[in-house]
Amino acid sequence: MHILVTNDDGVQAPGLLALAQEMRKLGRVTIFAPDRNWSASGHVKTLDRPLRVRETLLADGTAAFMSDGAPSDCVALCLLGLTDPIDIVVSGINPNANISHDVTYSGTVTAAMEAVISGVRGVAVSLDSPEGFKEVLDYSTSASVARRVVEKVMADGLPEGVVLNINVPYLKESQLKGYMITRQGLRVYRDALDQRLDPRGKPYYWIGGQSPTGVAEEGTDFGALAEGYVSITPLQLDLTNYKAMDVLKKWKW
Repeated sequence: MHILVTNDDGVQAPGLLALAQEMRKLGRVTIFAPDRNWSASGHVKTLDRPLRVRETLLADGTAAFMSDGAPSDCVALCLLGLTDPIDIVVSGINPNANISHDVTYSGTVTAAMEAVISGVRGVAVSLDSPEGFKEVLDYSTSASVARRVVEKVMADGLPEGVVLNINVPYLKESQLKGYMITRQGLRVYRDALDQRLDPRGKPYYWIGGQSPTGVAEEGTDFGALAEGYVSITPLQLDLTNYKAMDVLKKWKW
């Protein structure tokens, strides 16, 4: 099995290394990630400039590829022939949860989506680290969870067009309540616009505010994490709202 490991935090991110080390227990691993942080980049495909690819070494001496493109660019390059054929793409481990509407912003999730668009299985893994946590994050539980999920995917398969979005509580593996299949919950964003003036008196803007929260409803990704469960959400690439289609078909033109 040939596993592509990528992320949106940059090739030297510790979550990527933890994920790659665990994936090596399952098969051959190629690491290819952006050369810088692309968090909240969404689904990007770079068409207006060439993409540069270089080799680098991770903290444990592992060889990896890096690109000046987005996470989804890294996946696309491999699936288009830069490497040998890929069996599954595993993206992460993101240091913060990617739940609810986050998935449309997340470079972690959309890298896995890029794989599914090309007919390759895609799994995204994120860690629900505590807000304001200042110490070095422990990715061991989330990496172990990723391995177990990928084992299941390779053994049992996935329906066509499905991306698995995995979110792991920040707990020791022995403290996890279990694994829960969830739906997207309700994310509550608390963004705020910060307007400032540069030294020449011209305005510029930061999108800031408090960290997002959510509604801990039973059966949702946010609710599962709040209860100490691993959240496994099957996402689909078909965004069509079929109920809305029935309403719109009643419009008179």
